[in-house]
Order: sequence, then C-alpha cells, then structure tokens
Amino acid sequence: MVQSKAEDVDGYLAEVPDERREVLTRLRELCRTELTGFTEVMAYGMPGYERDGTIEIGFASQKQYISFYLVRSDVREAFEQRLEGQDMGKGCLRFRKPEKVDFDLVRDLLTATAAEPGKIC
Repeated sequence: MVQSKAEDVDGYLAEVPDERREVLTRLRELCRTELTGFTEVMAYGMPGYERDGTIEIGFASQKQYISFYLVRSDVREAFEQRLEGQDMGKGCLRFRKPEKVDFDLVRDLLTATAAEPGKIC
C-alpha cells in the first residue's frame, strides 16, 4: 500500500485489503489496550502511537508484508533473543503473511514500550 491519505485509523483500515483488515484491526486493538497514555494518530501515511508528541509505535500494510514499527532501540535490545530470526529492519518487524503475526510478541513489545519512555532510534 502506498502511503495512505486517510485522515484517521478507521479510514486507513477501510482501505486495506480484506485479507489483512482483521489482522491490522487486531494490531490496533492491542496498541489501544497496551499503550496507556499514548495518542493514536495518522503519521507518514500509517497508524502511529505517540507519547508526548513522539511516535514510538506504528503499523502498516505494505505491498509484500505487514510492518510493525518499533522505534525504541532500548525495547528492541531488551527483546533481542525473542526477535532473533524475525524479519527485521532497523525499526520494523515484518510479517510476510497475516497469519504469521506473532501477537504474543507484539503484546510484550507494546507492554515494554508503554512501561517508560526510552531512546528512539
């Protein structure tokens, strides 16, 4: 998906392919549940979650995968062993198929992110 021009996350989710909507909706629900004190925004054409004006988490439906953006380097380092073997970029975790999204891992990453502010990569 090219960067969305949706004004809000509901609009974004309405645009994604049907086969990804359920998974992306579940990611949104996890973010809204675990990221207490964060604000849901649209940034860079995708849903993002910010604390004190800084985006710390995001997700997106890309052409070949679903991206989960974890821009906190301290959280990535703390989860280094669990992230080993995952398809990772500098600040994102890529899931090539919707059914491969590891919601337990995502929940744990969100919980660690919410626990306290940290260094953004």
